Amino acid sequence: MATIKFLIDSSADIPADLLAGSGIEVLHFPIVVDDHEYFDGQDFTPQEFYKILAQAQSIPTHAQLTSFFFVEQYEKAFSEGCSELIYTSINSKGSATNQNANQAIGMFYDEHPEARDKMRITVIDSKTYTMAYGYIVLKAAEAVKNGATADEAIAMIHDWLDHVCILFTPYDLKYAKKSGRVSAAAAVLGDVLGIHPIMSFPDGDSKVLSKVRGDKALIPAMLKLAKKDRKPGTPYLHIKGSYDVWNEEMAAACVEALGDAPALSYYIGGTISINAGPNVTGLVYYKE
Repeated sequence: MATIKFLIDSSADIPADLLAGSGIEVLHFPIVVDDHEYFDGQDFTPQEFYKILAQAQSIPTHAQLTSFFFVEQYEKAFSEGCSELIYTSINSKGSATNQNANQAIGMFYDEHPEARDKMRITVIDSKTYTMAYGYIVLKAAEAVKNGATADEAIAMIHDWLDHVCILFTPYDLKYAKKSGRVSAAAAVLGDVLGIHPIMSFPDGDSKVLSKVRGDKALIPAMLKLAKKDRKPGTPYLHIKGSYDVWNEEMAAACVEALGDAPALSYYIGGTISINAGPNVTGLVYYKE
């Protein structure tokens, strides 16, 4: 009988209470804030990080997970008797982490040739961020506990990732400007005019789907896009940040607009906050 283990990185933003007993191991991105190193999702809660971010003298940075780090993870899994290791990664177009995980496969088997026929390693590029991939790994791990095979879990993850859509908007654009999600000129103009971009990641690429002027128009515009694209009856998620007004408005509006409550409302973590800013709102859903 196969022993299946799931790995995921902390950019997936899986809430801590959902990880307990899930069988998923989180790989934590290192984050440097004013020369102090933290580990995302380990050293702070999302709400604690928003406070750290607000007090930071400069915009924090995070590093990729290296190929040597992944070799260590593969060695650990093999020593534990794992026969199927499934890692679902942060978007490869936004981080070299996925590439490093793939490179580490060859390095691991070169060092441990006895593992070639005993442990299969599957690395999946989510081509997205946050719970747009964290959610389906939770569901795949649950399916395995209920008897699903590794191949069935992998197919389940791929199907979701082939259809998932994430919509999000940062309240201010200084973080998105630094990360390259929006141009410097667009960020300055947007902040001056109060324009909020509704952004997504089709096939891993950052794309502005719409531009909305004013706070009051934003959530209705986002929900209009989601209602048009979402496959009816499928689960959707509500993304929360540090701006409580948006959190409350979206929570109230999405049930009315989409016909049912979100499967999960959750806060973005440190890695996402650095690149999008902590003041965000958004949705994750399965497209037609």
